[in-house]
Parts: sequence; structure tokens; C-alpha cells
Amino acid sequence: MTVDSPGCGAREADRRYVWHPFTQMQEWLAADPVLIVSGQGAWLQDDRGNRYLDGNSSIWTNLHGHQHPHINRALQHQLGQIAHASFLGLTNGPAAILAARLVSLVTDTGLTKVFYSDDGSTGVEVALKMAIQYFQQNGQPQRTEFVAFDQAYHGDTFGASSLGGIPLFHERFATHHFPVRRVRSLDDLEGVDASRIAGAVIEPCVQGAAGMRIWPSGMLAGVSAWCRERGAFLILDEVMTGFGRTGRMFAHQHEQVRPDFLVLAKGLTGGYLPLAATLTTARVFEGFLGSYEEMRAFFYGHSYTGNALGCAAALANLEVFELERTLEALPGKVDALRGALADIRTSPYVHEIRQCGFMAGIQVGLPDAGPYDWRQQIGARICRAARRHGLLTRPIRDVIVLMLPYCVTETEIAMAAGAIGKAIQEVCGNGA
Repeated sequence: MTVDSPGCGAREADRRYVWHPFTQMQEWLAADPVLIVSGQGAWLQDDRGNRYLDGNSSIWTNLHGHQHPHINRALQHQLGQIAHASFLGLTNGPAAILAARLVSLVTDTGLTKVFYSDDGSTGVEVALKMAIQYFQQNGQPQRTEFVAFDQAYHGDTFGASSLGGIPLFHERFATHHFPVRRVRSLDDLEGVDASRIAGAVIEPCVQGAAGMRIWPSGMLAGVSAWCRERGAFLILDEVMTGFGRTGRMFAHQHEQVRPDFLVLAKGLTGGYLPLAATLTTARVFEGFLGSYEEMRAFFYGHSYTGNALGCAAALANLEVFELERTLEALPGKVDALRGALADIRTSPYVHEIRQCGFMAGIQVGLPDAGPYDWRQQIGARICRAARRHGLLTRPIRDVIVLMLPYCVTETEIAMAAGAIGKAIQEVCGNGA
């Protein structure tokens, strides 16, 4: 594999010019990176011919597998027409039809309007800015604060970062954040003075970047009731939990709540292209209507908002759910994942396995139940060891995340769990 760069191939070009996200580059430059060149189904292949099961669905984005023929055909068809044109003052068919399709998936919520952006962080940003501006121009300008939860992660743009409750990611920028009331539980929420709260933001069912921390049953319904009683908006971040990951199309459907904002990204295009959608209600939409002179429009948007190619991929992704009856097949695979993880559970180095639907986090630690020193990078070392057994995934500190594409077989699920089990034994059992 070669690239048109100044006298070097892809590996050397990466070493010379690239800065990777969430990566200590000094360590990266001293290592031999995995260079992915192709994918097929649930599998990835590097430039040296090694094949790996995609154990975190390419950072939680890929749903139906790589090179899915139906999504490929949809993209090829759209490329024969147009890839992108401005969404400011113009529209396009894929974006309009996708909006209607998304609304049809949540008919019991009252969500009827769709605003596009580029990724999960910007999708959350849209919801925050809409909420603040809505209250500014509809009689409650004092509502400028948000409620967010301990260990939350909602993205890295400044508004979304303000909500973040993981110091490693967010603490450095705290002086630039806007006001957030941080709580740990429903009991904490009851003590919040809601008079200045524009909305409460939560990932339903499970906090992903917190290490797959699962909320107790009834948590989401409780947050929803708190918002309704106090006039604050309920903002649901389903960037990770949407599109079947918890076993339902959307996680909020487990507790039948009606959010004011629903943020979707990651799996929206099946892992093909960056695209996010923030759904909201007629009430919010109507709060922005008025004459030009009133300046009530939502002055926000991105160059690639409503990108036709991304929307075509998203439409095809949703069609695959129907063609392959994805949700109907999920319970069996959820059970297969639970069974495959059972053997890992017996390891003295596994403290807990947290599974929500087709997602799992394996918490590792010392046999005496204490944590490893974070500087040992045990989770990262386990993931590197798992590569030798044909699995690519990425940890959250010492939590090994397993989130496979839906196209995997039960044999592949067992292989993935087995690779993690072997890697844990190799790293931890050798006196790590």
C-alpha cells in the first residue's frame, strides 16, 4: 500500500505527520502500529496480512459489518448524483427522507424535527445551544445551566466537554466551561435548585466512556420525571446506545420516556461516514419561529450539515435493519455473548463484567480486589496481547470493552471472548 506523500509510504507518513487522538505520541512513535488496509464483515486486515475481529466496532460505529453490499450500493448510487451541496438555504433528498425515517422510529416520543451535524459531540452541542436559546427567547432567560452526571462523557467540543465528569478528559479546560450542576444519583438530583436549569443530560441505560457503567432500573424514568416537574428539558445522548446496542432500537425505549432532545451519531451511518442528528419536539421548533427582524433563528450549522452521501448511507443502514431483521436476531447474540463471557468471569483478575445488550465491559484488577496502578496500563497491555489472538479492541483504563458488529456469528463471539481471556492471563498472570 502506498500513498502520494513526500517520498514515503503510509507507515512512514504516519510517523512523520500524523497526530492521533487520545494517544501519547511519544509512545506511539516508539511502537510498531497496526495499519488497517481493508475490512470485510466483522473482520479487519492490516498491511501485513494479519486479520482481526473488530472487537469495538471501529470505536462503536460499525453495526452491520465492513463492506456491507447494501450500504456500498447506496453510496455508489449517491456518488453518481452528488456527494455534497450546502444545506444552508438548500435541501437534498437523502437528508429530507432520512429525517422522516428517523422520526418514524420514535413516533411515541413527540420528536418531530431533525437538525443535522457531524458527530456525537456536535450533536450534543446542538441540543445545548437550542435549549439555552429557546429559554432566552421564550420568557425564561435565567435557564442557562445544565445537570450532568458523575463520570459522564458527551464529547470534546466545549459545550459537550462542560458536561463531562471524567477529570482525565475534561479538567484541563474547566475554566472555559459553562455552568453545570454535577450529580451522582436521583437522590442528588432532588437537591438541585431547578430554577436556572435548562436541561438534564444523560446517556440512557449505560455510561460508555465511564467503563460501561450500567444505570439502575428506573433511573431514566426518574430523571425524566424530575425534568417534567421542574420545566427543564430532558436531553438524551444516544450516540453510543442508539441503533440496537442495548437490544432495543433506542435505549430510552426500555423505560418509555419522552425526551425533548435525542442525539444520534456513531452507528447512524453504519460506521461509514460522519453524521449526527439531533431530534427535538414541535414545541422547541416553534420557539424559534418569528419574523426575520425578531432574530429568533437558530444561528448554528456546519459546512457538511445534511451531507447527502452520509444521509444516503444512513438510509441504507436503516434498511439493513429491516432486510436482515437485525433486532429480531439480537437476543440470541446477546445470550451468546453472556455465555462466552462466563469463562472469563472465573479469572481472579476479572472483578466484574458489565453487560448491557450487545455491549460489555470487563473490569480487571488485582486478585485481592484492589485496582492496578493506572500507570501500569494494564488495560492497554491486555488489548495489545489480544491482537496476537486475532482481536482488536480498546480499553477504558482497566476496563476492556467488547462491542462487536451485529453480523458476527456465535463462533466469532466465542473467539472474541476467548482472546480477551487469554490476553488477561498472559498480562496479569505473569506478574503484571
